[in-house]
Amino acid sequence: MHSISRFASRLALGTLLTAGTLAASSCGYVGYLIPLNPTSNSGRTLDHSAWDGLLKKYVDDQGMVNYKGLQQDSAALNAYLKTLGDNLPAKKSPADEKLAYWLNAYNAFTVQRIIRAYPVKSIKDLGGDKIFVNTVWDQDFIPLGGKRYTLNDIEHRIIRKQFDDNRIHYALVCAAMSCPRLRQEAYVGARVQEQLADQGRNFINNPQKNDLTPADKPTLSAIYSFYPKDFEKNGSTSIQDAVNRYAKQKIYPNAKLSYKEYNWSLNEQ
Repeated sequence: MHSISRFASRLALGTLLTAGTLAASSCGYVGYLIPLNPTSNSGRTLDHSAWDGLLKKYVDDQGMVNYKGLQQDSAALNAYLKTLGDNLPAKKSPADEKLAYWLNAYNAFTVQRIIRAYPVKSIKDLGGDKIFVNTVWDQDFIPLGGKRYTLNDIEHRIIRKQFDDNRIHYALVCAAMSCPRLRQEAYVGARVQEQLADQGRNFINNPQKNDLTPADKPTLSAIYSFYPKDFEKNGSTSIQDAVNRYAKQKIYPNAKLSYKEYNWSLNEQ
């Protein structure tokens, strides 16, 4: 996507998801309306320690990524991603184990897509301009359980459909400066709720992501405008309420919101 940002893409998706009907010629969009639930019959809990080690080695405390270093260590990343592909979440796994799996999968495959094309200035440069058809998020480069998936499949058809938790938007990282920080550790089922809360606190209180003053007219990350309905659930009644869940500087419940321009430059050290 060169002239069309993911901001417009997400708004378009929101319109489609609430429209209820699609023209026959819109077949490229239809898939994102259909939930997915890839699982295995295995009882194994996947070990994410290999991804954890890579994050600790190549991501700093601000979430900035050493893509050059990761590119040189791509064999380790590819080995972890093959393990993901060979070990889908067990059908009977706890929800938190599944959520950790899918958050790690989205972030790790995004990193892989970047280093395969590196050096690159923006993830948007890696795809076409047909929204939900041939953008980088629509490329089926993700092999899991013998099938191929897209980043949009993981985000929209799996995570957003299965897990009613708007904090996922603080954890999914699309390799851009305006994204949440890429965490320096892998998500794990036993701590994923704590990790999501920490991601929320970090994102909301980061002045580069959100300007919470003045309290009656804050300027928020465009992420909130991408999915306004998501931030009206999971215990929140509005975007303002979702922000105040973790904000140190509270905004007014009826605050007039504006949004920052999204910076798609690569989140590179």
